[in-house]
Amino acid sequence: MPADPSRMAPPAEAGLRADALHNRRRILAAAREAFGTRGLEVPMAAIARRAGVGMATLYRRFPSREALVTEVFADELATCAAMVDQALADPDPWRAFRTVVEKVCAMQVTDRGFTAAFLTAFPQAVEYEEARACAERGLAEVVRRAKAAGSLRADFDLADLVLLMKANHGVTADTGDAAAAASRRLVAYLLRSFRAENAEPLPPAPPLGLDHVHSAPSAR
Repeated sequence: MPADPSRMAPPAEAGLRADALHNRRRILAAAREAFGTRGLEVPMAAIARRAGVGMATLYRRFPSREALVTEVFADELATCAAMVDQALADPDPWRAFRTVVEKVCAMQVTDRGFTAAFLTAFPQAVEYEEARACAERGLAEVVRRAKAAGSLRADFDLADLVLLMKANHGVTADTGDAAAAASRRLVAYLLRSFRAENAEPLPPAPPLGLDHVHSAPSAR
């Protein structure tokens, strides 16, 4: 479950007056809701209106869309990283791989914004990029272990995870239980196709990397 911005106390809040702190948290809450339901490209003006602040106030607290996105999804990224760490600690490589796939796709259904944020490169957000790169390396290791155990098909590529998330994104057009049920069934089908037994040759993997699916959104 996404963290409540009102309970976060990042360094950026240190020394803020009560009214400035209130505005900052209103902006974060509004952005979280907007990104989660409409994706990362929601206009900044729409976020300001939802937060009940002016554009000048929004940009004073968050000078770019990148700054706002990375702050909003910092906790989700930490959750994702912890999920990968748990998978790496699992002695069963296939179960670890399957669990990561299922959890990531479940997060994608409930929060459209996070998956896009995870796949987007934010070169100026150094800490965010380092955490994302660490999660990506962890995913690669989960995949390697599942292959080495003979559970995951040998020709599986990290690009296939991107394909999976892009396909899973299609079910988010529905809402609530329908989207969750569609996602679970899609993921179950694809996990079966990822198993090593009876695997037949596939076309080459597409040139998709976790850091090249989206370009960084521009501030508007």
